[in-house]
Amino acid sequence: MWDDIQAQLNNKGEAYLAVKVIPGSAKTEFREIMADDTYKIAIAAAPEKGKANTELIKFLAKELKVLKSRLIIISGAGERTKLVKVTK
Repeated sequence: MWDDIQAQLNNKGEAYLAVKVIPGSAKTEFREIMADDTYKIAIAAAPEKGKANTELIKFLAKELKVLKSRLIIISGAGERTKLVKVTK
């Protein structure tokens, strides 16, 4: 599931992910890749004061095996749909 992102990182040094977040879930986990290639991810943090964004970055860093500092939310920080940039 993360292979496409890893391949982009290896080839281009960066990758972009469209992510739909479901905050306030029981646990943080990947749910599905939607029809438009958006990654749906459940987040076990409330959508307040950046807690859900912080948890999303932590989760993606672990799954993609990169440092948290290599992930940036480019757009949608205050929304459920976000664009995340990952660099190698």
